[in-house]
Amino acid sequence: MNADPALADLTRPLVLGASGRIGSGFQRLAAAGLWPGPTPLWQVRQAGIGGHMVWDILAGDAPDIGPVRGIIALAGVVRGDLDLNTALAFAAIELARKTGNGPVLLTSSAAVYGPLSAPLTETAPCAPVSAYGQAKLAMERAVAARLRALGPDAPPVCILRIGNVAGADSLLEAARRGPVTLDRFGDGAGPVRSYIGMQSLAQIMVQLIGLAASGTALPPVLNIAAPGPVLMTDLLRAGAVDWVWQTAPAGALPQVVLETRRLWAMVPDDRSAADPAELIRQARLTGWAAA
Repeated sequence: MNADPALADLTRPLVLGASGRIGSGFQRLAAAGLWPGPTPLWQVRQAGIGGHMVWDILAGDAPDIGPVRGIIALAGVVRGDLDLNTALAFAAIELARKTGNGPVLLTSSAAVYGPLSAPLTETAPCAPVSAYGQAKLAMERAVAARLRALGPDAPPVCILRIGNVAGADSLLEAARRGPVTLDRFGDGAGPVRSYIGMQSLAQIMVQLIGLAASGTALPPVLNIAAPGPVLMTDLLRAGAVDWVWQTAPAGALPQVVLETRRLWAMVPDDRSAADPAELIRQARLTGWAAA
């Protein structure tokens, strides 16, 4: 996916949490000239990387961020004090409210849906089973309440329920270390998941910010994934990754497939984004390599 020249005149976005897996991948894209628009302002918590905005999001007000358009809030917690996900989301909203630099794209997860097997729409009931999914759902609900309380002072916020991001996901991360272990279900098949490539994800986020800047109201919640399910076995084959089977344990989910019609009605539909070879190509752009 190439950068869209039409986006070149947009003010750069602010990326919160630029040192995490996705943020680091985004920075690699930008360093390679593959970011779809002006290079973002990257926020990190600790000094040591030149050209970044250093700010501990939960420790005080942000420094002057200058002209930006849109806040991509990647900062989050995957283990430990998971309640910090709500505090980090509130900080992003407050920054946008004070500076007028919306919209805020808050990152949530497909984990909020839980064990439903049908394609998951944004209005599907949520019953997360993991502590991480429960924390992200609690964040979403707290954000909705916060925006209602702010009323007309609330900045535009869109919560992104993101599927697996190739290269930042647990499967390909494990492949960095050698053969992976894959669940096999009763039908003999492995897991099926919704995936998105890092470059595709960046393009979608920039396009959503552009839509909001042009006056389009973003939905409060939006599923983010390539248009089509991905077999993990196909992804491993595309990446030349060996695997061994294990019998799927109780509670393992054979499918987590996001319904993305709402997303692809808003941005150009990219059917190639779900191709395993394309997902691997994008993962390699951001530094992924199998052992």
